[in-house]
Amino acid sequence: MAILLHEEGIYDKTRIYATDINKNVLDKAKQGTFPLEGMKLYTKNYIEAGGKQAFSEYYKAIDDKVCFHPFLQKNMVFAQHNVVSDHSFNEFDMIICRNVLIYFNKNLQNDVHQLIYESLSTSGFLGLGKREGVKFTRYEDCYREFDGPERLYRKIK
Repeated sequence: MAILLHEEGIYDKTRIYATDINKNVLDKAKQGTFPLEGMKLYTKNYIEAGGKQAFSEYYKAIDDKVCFHPFLQKNMVFAQHNVVSDHSFNEFDMIICRNVLIYFNKNLQNDVHQLIYESLSTSGFLGLGKREGVKFTRYEDCYREFDGPERLYRKIK
């Protein structure tokens, strides 16, 4: 997301909140390092998404890992957040919550959808995982499908 915003010239005007319930996951994400073996797939995804530069310009390979350039974290806030029990802490233009809801029963899914709905600005975007959606939730009528196969929705009310 940081690379996309950077390439569109708006990264300096944004703030990305990277949240998880697990502190260890957040600590690992803050390091900005990833296994070198995954870079072929990440590069392919970057190119298919319309990346504007060589993806390798955003990281440096060190042994069997890559370290992304620190400027990509400049506008990131890493924080613990429990989507089941915590409340909204901001209004967002985009929320990406991929492959989380599949682990919850229908009641918890509806609770999380309420949190997302309350946190997302009108006309904001919601990204869910491939096996997740807004259909059959009490918020189904509040979203319009933006990109069905990618599970991207836009809040309309």
